[in-house]
Amino acid sequence: MEKRTSYLTVQPPKCGKLITVLSIDGGGIRGIISGVILEYLESQLQELDGEDARLADYFDVISGTSTGGLITAMLTAPNENNRPLYAAKELVPFYFENGPQIFPQTRGMLAWLVNLWKALTGSKYDGKYLHKVIRENLKDKRLHQALTNIVIPTFDVKKLQPTLFSSYQLTPDTCLDAKLSDICIGTSAAPTYFPAHYFTNKDENGVMQEFNLIDGGMAANNPTLVAISEVMKQITKKNPDYFPVIKPLEYERFIVISIGSGSKRRQGKYSAKRVSKWGVFCWIYDDGSTPIIDCYSAGSEDMVDYHISVVFQALHQQKNYLRIDDDTLQGDLSSIDVTTRQNLDNLVKVGENLLTKPVSCVNLETGINEPVQGAGTNMEALQRFAKMLSDEKKFREPNSPHNRANE
Repeated sequence: MEKRTSYLTVQPPKCGKLITVLSIDGGGIRGIISGVILEYLESQLQELDGEDARLADYFDVISGTSTGGLITAMLTAPNENNRPLYAAKELVPFYFENGPQIFPQTRGMLAWLVNLWKALTGSKYDGKYLHKVIRENLKDKRLHQALTNIVIPTFDVKKLQPTLFSSYQLTPDTCLDAKLSDICIGTSAAPTYFPAHYFTNKDENGVMQEFNLIDGGMAANNPTLVAISEVMKQITKKNPDYFPVIKPLEYERFIVISIGSGSKRRQGKYSAKRVSKWGVFCWIYDDGSTPIIDCYSAGSEDMVDYHISVVFQALHQQKNYLRIDDDTLQGDLSSIDVTTRQNLDNLVKVGENLLTKPVSCVNLETGINEPVQGAGTNMEALQRFAKMLSDEKKFREPNSPHNRANE
């Protein structure tokens, strides 16, 4: 394995006052919604710091699951100039160009029968185009080459446990220093939609490890808490980039932006009366969707949001946590794989409308997102966060320039 080089562009947190976290949910083609939000955030940073500003320059860790994992890699993998492979404004065009080939569409009764047959006999899509476009874009880039720390959850079906591809874990377990393309294919392998992904990787001593991966959403469709936990581990381990300037459980030192890809929570499609009659087949296929996946994804997303919201509220640091998500999606908009031009355009509109909506958080009693009093719109919140991120970056730079030399 090649000798590792430091690619990081972010000054270590010990040089500043805050720890900055960006998290991006899974959601298939609904990654367009996330792309619109991220484009706006990056545009605000560019207004403050110049058009070369990129999200990877401002966050200590970026975490993403499934389509969010692919976005994470695109935003942090280096190009030939050691700058991010993609700017945020290029994410939505990527989905428009490649989405219809990743999720080819068929309509009518024949399509229904074909999808039904695939649900019984294998994955809905073969994944060949998805694998091709990921490998062509990320080439042989590996985890350690990301321009900031990243955390991408997957689930290993052979071990029956989550596998986290985390920049923070490369020292103790170099087998995790896999190709970003393999990591992205693994975290995107949603059961019933794409086949599982198998690959092997060697550590620095030549020891081979195998990976049998499916969708990272099985571990954490909203990976915000995973990202925070990975940082907390570095503090408790007394990583000199964090400790002793930052103490364990100092949540007030975090600023966290968590980007969802939308859900159909308010649609009320399912009921106890209806699902009580279901067997295995109905749970895995219902009019083009997969109810069991919808349930575990929405449940895990909400519980993570709820936990983090409670912690930040208890510390009176609500202003440092921002969750942007839309729980009002209906019909094709709520699907992870409808790639008609009309639906792609409508997903962009969802993202644009989401920017104008008030900042909200999930209420587990009502099951819906409710506005946070006095927090303004998501657009206004992102402007405020961009200012905090810019100020933090400028504060760190004169204290300790990051050593980008080869290690």
